Amino acid sequence: MRLDKYLKVSRIVKRRTLARDFAENGRVLVNDKIAKPATIVKIGDIITIQVGDRKNSYEVLEVKENVRANEAESLYRIIE
Repeated sequence: MRLDKYLKVSRIVKRRTLARDFAENGRVLVNDKIAKPATIVKIGDIITIQVGDRKNSYEVLEVKENVRANEAESLYRIIE
């Protein structure tokens, strides 16, 4: 699944266009490499997003096309 779509489906980022903008501006890393919006996300990947001074990291646990809002958090695990 594309990175921008995964961020939207998992509800890490609210809108896909915002996820695309983050990736295009170099604020998203997948496995410590700068990622583009079309980067393919797989189970086990580590996604790091920088928003301002904060960096949040997530491990991809599952990849699904559609999920309900209450199931979205099951797609990833927050890494500290």
